[in-house]
Amino acid sequence: MAFSDSCSRQSLIPSYLYSSSSSNNLLLNKLTSNRAAAAPFSNPSAENVKSPVMIQAPNEPLGKIEMYSPQFYAACTVGGILSCGLTHMTVTPLDLVKCNMQIDPAKYKSISSGFGVLLKEQGVRGFFRGWVPTLLGYSAQGACKFGFYEFFKKYYSDIAGPEYAAKYKTLIYLAGSASAEVIADIALCPFEAVKVRVQTQPGFARGLGDGLPKFVRSEGALGLYKGLVPLWGRQIPYTMMKFASFETIVEMLYKYAIPTPKDQCSKELQLGVSFAGGYVAGVFCAIVSHPADNLVSFLNNAKGATVGDAVKKMGMMGLFTRGLPLRIVMIGTLTGAQWGIYDAFKVFVGLPTTGGAAPVAVAADTEPAQA
Repeated sequence: MAFSDSCSRQSLIPSYLYSSSSSNNLLLNKLTSNRAAAAPFSNPSAENVKSPVMIQAPNEPLGKIEMYSPQFYAACTVGGILSCGLTHMTVTPLDLVKCNMQIDPAKYKSISSGFGVLLKEQGVRGFFRGWVPTLLGYSAQGACKFGFYEFFKKYYSDIAGPEYAAKYKTLIYLAGSASAEVIADIALCPFEAVKVRVQTQPGFARGLGDGLPKFVRSEGALGLYKGLVPLWGRQIPYTMMKFASFETIVEMLYKYAIPTPKDQCSKELQLGVSFAGGYVAGVFCAIVSHPADNLVSFLNNAKGATVGDAVKKMGMMGLFTRGLPLRIVMIGTLTGAQWGIYDAFKVFVGLPTTGGAAPVAVAADTEPAQA
């Protein structure tokens, strides 16, 4: 009985996902052994009653949240909406210049000249053209990206079991983030198509309200998903790098750069680590996903264009380098801010920040109780 109860506790909340030190595992071992020792004196009818693991929220803004419960995933989803929607909307001017540099490099030759051209032709208001589809599209994407990442990370960890999940944790991060992004991009794609058209074709539409029906009349409803495959090509490698490198960087920071165990660090320090880890991860993300980002901008701007047309016009070097410096700055800042906002919201509702120390394999818990 003690053996099965121990396995149930591990399945409910795997310690290798959020543990910051081996103290959590030692505490779990102690509690499990105490329960086994007290079994002869306990009420037999209460043996199978399991207490779910609860997280006490600071000041209880939302009460107690059970890990991996619907409330947990709902909190992660809301955190994803805030982190992705707000950050992408904030960098709309940078995104606008980047898209135009990709589409018309002869006119938008550099970052500074690009801002100058936009200011001269469209005024200050022109810098935020397309902010509505940006906000709504990336809010939908963030909800699916972060919410499903937490779900798939737990799901794949349960399939692998504690030992293999700890041993192959990076593969679980990669698989979980890729699975989540496939769903997230389906939600993002229509908004992204309208956003690029509004931003790169002056006079096409003022925003989402008139741009979406005009786009559908021109290319049909399926035209909104014309860029889905290139979007997957951009976002799936980007997200795999974003989550796996973030988790690894944060783990290394707590292991080598910060002398205090994570669970003893202040929340402010933990959020600072989240931002720093996110920024470095964002630089890697920008480099990996940039060729596909150029393809998405090209295909959504030109009616009837194909990937072959994009490669022919831009060249392989252009696919990898056109607009890259600006995108590195934009994505680094964006990703750092996203992880900071996401983890800040998790702290607000009483959940632990993402990432931590290297996972500790659980062996003692699986030893059967003596008869």
